[in-house]
Amino acid sequence: MPPPDAATASATAAAPTPPGSAPAPIDVEQAEAALVEHYQRLVRLAYLVLPPALGRNRRVLTAHAVVQRSLPHNRTPATPATPDGGYAYVRSRVLRQALDAGRPLRRLAWPRRAQLPPLLPHVWGLRLFPRSGGADELALDQRLSALSGGARAAFVLRGLEGLSDPDVRRLLADCGVADPHAALAEADGIGTEGVALLESPEYDPCSLQARPTDLLRRRQHARAAVAGVAAVAVCGTLLGLPGDGWGANGAAAPPYTRNAAAEAAIDPAKVRRVSQDAWRTSARTDFSVWPTRGALADDRPLLRRALAVWARPGTSVRVSSTPATPVGPPMGPAQLLYAGEVDQARVVLLYDGLRIARYAEPRTGTGPVALDFARVDGAAADTAPGAAPATYALVAARTDGNVRYLTAPWVRGTSVRDLLDPAGDARPLRRGADGVTDPLPAPGERTECGAWDVLEVTGKDASAVRLLSDLGELTPARLTSGPPSAPVDVSGSAARAAWARTACLLPAVRSHGVRTVNSWQYASQSLPESNGGATWVCTRAETWRGTENRVLAQFQPPTAKAGTPRPGAVAARSSGSSACGAREPSVLAGVLWKSRGGRWYVLAAGSEQFRSVRATGGVTGDARGRVLAVPARPGDRAELDGLLADGRRVGALR
Repeated sequence: MPPPDAATASATAAAPTPPGSAPAPIDVEQAEAALVEHYQRLVRLAYLVLPPALGRNRRVLTAHAVVQRSLPHNRTPATPATPDGGYAYVRSRVLRQALDAGRPLRRLAWPRRAQLPPLLPHVWGLRLFPRSGGADELALDQRLSALSGGARAAFVLRGLEGLSDPDVRRLLADCGVADPHAALAEADGIGTEGVALLESPEYDPCSLQARPTDLLRRRQHARAAVAGVAAVAVCGTLLGLPGDGWGANGAAAPPYTRNAAAEAAIDPAKVRRVSQDAWRTSARTDFSVWPTRGALADDRPLLRRALAVWARPGTSVRVSSTPATPVGPPMGPAQLLYAGEVDQARVVLLYDGLRIARYAEPRTGTGPVALDFARVDGAAADTAPGAAPATYALVAARTDGNVRYLTAPWVRGTSVRDLLDPAGDARPLRRGADGVTDPLPAPGERTECGAWDVLEVTGKDASAVRLLSDLGELTPARLTSGPPSAPVDVSGSAARAAWARTACLLPAVRSHGVRTVNSWQYASQSLPESNGGATWVCTRAETWRGTENRVLAQFQPPTAKAGTPRPGAVAARSSGSSACGAREPSVLAGVLWKSRGGRWYVLAAGSEQFRSVRATGGVTGDARGRVLAVPARPGDRAELDGLLADGRRVGALR
């Protein structure tokens, strides 16, 4: 709303409430809108009414404080009820507080809030004051300082707000001025020549200059404060010693560094170490049987630093974690998986039964320290692809767009495969004696998607081939293909060909705590006008936390060009949906498609559970079976649903 002019303000103050009707309520939002819109005007009003004896710096801060404290706590009856009741209500509260600030403190009376120095806003080490005016402003300021608070308010309400004398008297009476008539008479002594000066920068507490405070006195006060804090700390320590006194935490135990379990968790001598061959006879194939490896596994100072940073990361430590992963200290002695030099960093990998923690510090000199966390609960190697994530590799380092992996002890071979080249051969990838691979390009680092290199590992059995893709986590995601009820690892040419047009869509699920990604070609469709055949693919990313899973439905038209396969078009996407999963394998999606002849169609396809599909809304049509093609126009939108074999009707993925 525009700032109220004199006529509007006068009508605001003078309009009576109709007999027998309640005043209109003013809520917080209406008052806040008026305060924000007229903030500068209200602060100027408060500054002029406040007693000059406060000093310019305190007057500035107090003026801002009384305006900011003028919001009501709930809906409040407006007095009077007018369209500009919000501004009138806030102005009345500002004026009342400014007048209260000028009243003297009484020994036997409880001080009002406005009579005390404001808590907020507060400025340390600077003095703020409006820009200095000329001789006319100085003379007016001296004459205003000689007036009482009610007279200053009367003069300002006349000159700045343009209110009539009856309105001024009514407003002053509402604000607690004992004799409004006397206040107006006292204000008459100034005359009208100073009214124009009320708008000058001399009285604008929103346009300020800054100067330092008394530096010598500030230094003396700082020293006294430090001495006082030290004395309080000594007394608190003495009171917190064991005995009859109460410490800072009451009956709680001493700090955790004096707790045996907490001390053991950060003691490098008590980290758990696993022998090189423990996994061969163990019934488990998870991280608990990974051996301790790395040339620095016996570097106790390095382990001490890693554990201490894990327990108490400082402000300079760069901490990252997969979503919903706790980042607190270990609950007991952690298991050491690896400690060694990787590229330009010293890296320590630790496991506490729930999480992998990766600590990295510069190999030489000083620099930023990184601490990364990833959830790995429920992980095992010898499981079905859809049952649990695999424990085949961990990210040891990322440097210059490359990634190195620490592989599991049961990995027999490692190679690199480009998902966008399904017919190409895998490239050998060398590993060191400590299980760390040579660097391979991290996928998705470039804007264009010209290649998507993944880690191919061979397990205990030579036929157990797994594809693992780096998605920005400590644990690479396991890639699978096939229906949700029976996914398989991507190991054949057909599965790799299906993934070739899906890989470039993986950035959509990057850094979301993804453990497995399954891609399933759930339908194929003959396109209208003999435009060839298209496929429909559903890609589901499962997360470690079991919620907020990502689902993408793709439409893959035929491609005539040879070379790198073009990614499919995302027809629908969803987060947290059960569609295309083991519990709810059905999925339905559609697109608006243009044929080579220039005609438009709504195409839709459902998984094998669908018996019919229909479109409503901007385009209408239905089809028996699970594919649909209906003529349409550019920009048409359709609502899709289908009938399942069990009689349920479900909508499209969204």
